[in-house]
Amino acid sequence: MAEASTSVKLEPVEHIQATLLDRIESGQLRLPLLPQVANQVLMLTSDPEADATQLAALIQQDQALATQILKIANSPAYMPRSPIVSLQQAVAWLGMKLLSDLALTVSIQNGVFRVRGYEKQIGELWRHALASGLFAKEIARQCRQNVESAFLSGLLHTIGKPVVLEAIIDIQESMSLTLEWDQVDGLLHTHQAQVGARVTESWGLPDLVKDAILYYDHYQDSTKSPKVAMITSLADHCALALLTAQGWDEPSLTQLPVIQDLNLYAEDVTSLMGHEDMILKSVNAMCV
Repeated sequence: MAEASTSVKLEPVEHIQATLLDRIESGQLRLPLLPQVANQVLMLTSDPEADATQLAALIQQDQALATQILKIANSPAYMPRSPIVSLQQAVAWLGMKLLSDLALTVSIQNGVFRVRGYEKQIGELWRHALASGLFAKEIARQCRQNVESAFLSGLLHTIGKPVVLEAIIDIQESMSLTLEWDQVDGLLHTHQAQVGARVTESWGLPDLVKDAILYYDHYQDSTKSPKVAMITSLADHCALALLTAQGWDEPSLTQLPVIQDLNLYAEDVTSLMGHEDMILKSVNAMCV
């Protein structure tokens, strides 16, 4: 299908949006491949017979990834008793589950959350994604839901944004147009859920992750996995509170409708907020 055209005079943002929408609807939008290591980690962690030795060997195949993970393992977030110098030591200290989460996370960051010219904005987006994934874990524990599914949904709930941003950059260059960041950000917000859902489909991820991406900001419309969408919604709110100028405000968080919809109480919010320091240290460690 040819990209959108019109005889009506459009503003640059409208022109770019029309072309972007045409690419999305016609299936011409370039979707990122699931990074190889991330794919292998997902397969390994779904195998009940897999062990830590296999995970360490898998990570070791990518020397850059191994170096990043060892640096994270030695950060204040994980407070090793002595320097960790091998992946075998990292497994012993962190455990297989946490190490696999780190490998998956770093692999996705390196493979998707890298956009030229927008390093600052993508860095902030990545920190928010990390914090959302980590908060989603804690919320899932409180709600007695699957922790790993919640983590993956929180981590990827804005995965469509870097993909849409890459498309906008390409369209801008092809049209010799340039948008202000607030205009770009508006397009990201408008189209990221639809694109993010397509990314998870192309990666073969569980439907509940796709559902969380589509409905986390209006979880009432979810018919497949409303609980996961609610957990993702609250995780998104908590990440914003932690990482932005609005800061932590327990009364405001307690009054969020999603708190009631998840059947959480004031003491649950207090408990959740008790993870603030740990989550912030983890985010800082994984953004080295």
